[in-house]
Amino acid sequence: MRIFLDTADINQIRQAAKFGVVSGVTTNPSLVSKEGVTDYEATIKEICASISGPVSVEVVVEGVKAMVEQARLISTWAPNVTIKIPATSEGLTVTTELAKDGIKVNFTLCFSLNQALLGALACAAYISPFVGRLDDVGHDGMQVVKDIVDVFKHYQLSTEVIAASIRHPQHCVTATKAGAHIATVPYSVLMQMIRHPLTDIGVDRFLA
Repeated sequence: MRIFLDTADINQIRQAAKFGVVSGVTTNPSLVSKEGVTDYEATIKEICASISGPVSVEVVVEGVKAMVEQARLISTWAPNVTIKIPATSEGLTVTTELAKDGIKVNFTLCFSLNQALLGALACAAYISPFVGRLDDVGHDGMQVVKDIVDVFKHYQLSTEVIAASIRHPQHCVTATKAGAHIATVPYSVLMQMIRHPLTDIGVDRFLA
């Protein structure tokens, strides 16, 4: 399983890149806005230059024609851009059109196996089931991930599954067990993954 970083914080991305364990980034306009920047294009280009792997960038318009046009524009910003398209009927049409252009799509805001299957059939490169948000409303988010992985494997679909909306390190453990190809995690969760109190005690004893 690969790890993507879910952020628009350039410093976090650069630091995570130094670890050598992060192979991509997912972001969205809300994360960019959270960083207090107003130039969306410049920020995305800086992110893409900070890491060699895929960078998922979300369109900020509605309607098939507008989304396709903006997606085509965003795809020219950097060679490692992937376009995030929502799991809606319009999103399916957009995904199909972009796939014809050879533009990779991350079919996002996915909450069911049905949505994931349709996204894969529309030739999305990635499907992003939102684990944490499913858990929030009483569903088993990671079971949805496992169901999607199992079906894709059975039918030999090439679309990769990104476990998204990861809230804590245990989500990463269960995503791995479920067979997710990728987990996209906040920087705080990435740092929690490497920490363990027994490791800290061991280091302290060694130094003592």
